[in-house]
Amino acid sequence: MSSENHRSGKEYEPKNPRVLCLHGFRTSGRILQALISKWPETILRNLDLEFLDGPFPATGKSDVERFFDPPYYEWYQASKGFTEYRNFEECLAYVEDYMIKNGPFDGLLGFSQGAFLSAAIPGMQEEGTALTKVPKIKFLVIISGAKIPGLVFGQPKAALGAFSSPVRCPSLHIIGERDFLKTESEILAESFVDPVVIHHSGGHIIPKLETKAEETVLSFFQKIRQMLSDESGSVRSLM
Repeated sequence: MSSENHRSGKEYEPKNPRVLCLHGFRTSGRILQALISKWPETILRNLDLEFLDGPFPATGKSDVERFFDPPYYEWYQASKGFTEYRNFEECLAYVEDYMIKNGPFDGLLGFSQGAFLSAAIPGMQEEGTALTKVPKIKFLVIISGAKIPGLVFGQPKAALGAFSSPVRCPSLHIIGERDFLKTESEILAESFVDPVVIHHSGGHIIPKLETKAEETVLSFFQKIRQMLSDESGSVRSLM
């Protein structure tokens, strides 16, 4: 340990949380980045955000074609009734490999299909069914999320135990009053211990954050930064 660094206190400056961001169905990391970039700078300047493309090119029409250019990607595929899933395990392996090579990441931010996946990961890690080669996710930001729809049919198998007990991962849930997933988003939030929930007036979108929502997000990340700082301090005390 450098005495100069110790005196200056630089070692103890809290680092920005590193967040891996997972986009919605048939969109892309670039599109999610463009939408999140409209959030207030007071939030963004204290986060280290990384945007990942899904592993599979879109297998059909994208709902954002009028607004954003391709390419578009998917995380996995499901049958129309959500009774069968394809490439879910391959998706988990892809995300884990990216995290091994580019991590560690402290948290996940997900929208829509990316939120389905993000919300299930802490429980899957706890169950030992996915992402066992990387550190456990420490927090989540879930936008227009839900439990993976196929779970009611026993699919996908890797995620079956993801919500078998209350999820103790700190979580922020952003829910639209006119989102077709509103009810499912609220049910998902109730699966977490002490979730922080923001409601907005829009639909299935990534909303711009108004003043009250901005304050809630800032408060959430202030607690996350403190948690990460406390963990880092505990590690240093053992050195």
